[in-house]
Amino acid sequence: MNLLRTKSIESSLRDAQEPGRTLKRSLNTWDLMIMGIAVAVGAGIFSVGAKAAAHNAGPAVTVSFILAAVTCALAIMCYAEFATAMPVTGSAYVFTYATMGELLAWIIGWNLILELLMAGSVIAKYWGVYLSDFLQAVNIDIPAQLHFGALTLYWGPLVVVAVFTTVLVLGTKLSARVNSVFTMIKIAIVVFVIVVGFFFVKAQNYTPFVPASVPAPATGGSWTEQPFLSFLSGANPAMYGFTGVISGAALVFFAFIGFDVVATSAEEVKNPKRTLPRGIFAGLAVVTVLYILVTLVVTGMVSYQDLAKATDPSLATAFHLVGADWAVVVISLGSLIGLTTVIMVLLMGLARVTMAMSRDGLLPRGLSKTSAKRSTPARTQIMCGTLVALLAGFTPVDLLAEMINIGTLSAFVMVSLGILVLRRKRPDLKPSFRVPFGPVIPVASALLCIYLMFNLATLTWVFFGIWLVLGLAIYFSYGAWNSRLGRQLKSARSGGELYSASAEADADDKVSLDA
Repeated sequence: MNLLRTKSIESSLRDAQEPGRTLKRSLNTWDLMIMGIAVAVGAGIFSVGAKAAAHNAGPAVTVSFILAAVTCALAIMCYAEFATAMPVTGSAYVFTYATMGELLAWIIGWNLILELLMAGSVIAKYWGVYLSDFLQAVNIDIPAQLHFGALTLYWGPLVVVAVFTTVLVLGTKLSARVNSVFTMIKIAIVVFVIVVGFFFVKAQNYTPFVPASVPAPATGGSWTEQPFLSFLSGANPAMYGFTGVISGAALVFFAFIGFDVVATSAEEVKNPKRTLPRGIFAGLAVVTVLYILVTLVVTGMVSYQDLAKATDPSLATAFHLVGADWAVVVISLGSLIGLTTVIMVLLMGLARVTMAMSRDGLLPRGLSKTSAKRSTPARTQIMCGTLVALLAGFTPVDLLAEMINIGTLSAFVMVSLGILVLRRKRPDLKPSFRVPFGPVIPVASALLCIYLMFNLATLTWVFFGIWLVLGLAIYFSYGAWNSRLGRQLKSARSGGELYSASAEADADDKVSLDA
């Protein structure tokens, strides 16, 4: 068993044309930009900056966001080069398969499933909570959860996941139109809140911009809640100062995780060589500006020390402290609409990654079939929606929220390093977008992502290790033995016909299979 066998780019491109397993190219630059904004601007824009300011970086949380955005931009450059070279669905999974081999590709695909499944479930659960909060803000008292004996049901996630799973099954272009409408509404709400908030800003709240480092307060979680790097080095956990700015960047990186999902849609994009880079970078630019403006507002309205006193600090906390309680209703509505589009894009990404792994035989092949009429992976989309709804509706999945970050960062690391391998293995490729400055940016991207990973909580690493062990067990018991590439290579070595849905087409590409 050759665990480092790689799948050629030509094979991936050809497999994307396999009858019954193809996606329709219908998305343009606007659709991709909106998709990036939709998945990155959710309820977190009203809360994650305030939490990072209160407990990590103080007013310097703006720097944390810039660092996280730069890290994301470096990685997204690598994604863009890969996606223009091989515009097929699967994102980091297919990129790793083409450069570093099947085993690492499986690990990255498994981590992407972790990221998208956890993100979809956690955010769907929060959607239900925000819906209940919004209804209460307008004097409609409907609880976010229902109790049936020992069983607790969060009904909100079931509703929102069912609706948008249906939309995604009906067609990618339809979902893009729905996404555009919701995204423009939530951008308008965010801009309104920012403009109003600036009227309450006081310059003295920005000083000290980088508060002096202080020991982090003792927590019941002990070693489990401290950054993994502190746990390994034995350093005492601290907040604020340089360490706080970095920890804040690791926390707020959550705001940028959706951009790898945009790359997953490469197979559904018109003219991907031009559209993909433009759409991805335009979306990242808009998201970065919005988050920086919100953090400037929240840290300028009230002192970070006042935010730290709140149980769950958010932008709504800042408005409450300055006496503008009416803004809570607007923020609740913005959070609700913001989360709606995030859920839809994550559901789409989860189905596409699953489809790509299935098409290669590492997961059951039936999961890669697409609808003849809609050209969407309807069966897989429904399965993914059901799983997300069950996790969000019946489990405390929000306790695993940090797993989303570590899954994303691990994929970013592999894609960044994969660029170096791709250029060495395939110097003949001429992608329309190429990461500048040679190997400098890919290496810097990988190092920054690794550093952010080590600033996540130690308990997150424990759960991550368990997830990897489970994934390896599935690969060695199923994926390795059902891999289409593995069967092709085995057949080629034995002198027989290449295993494929189209043996004649595969035979033409036999010489380009990399082992």
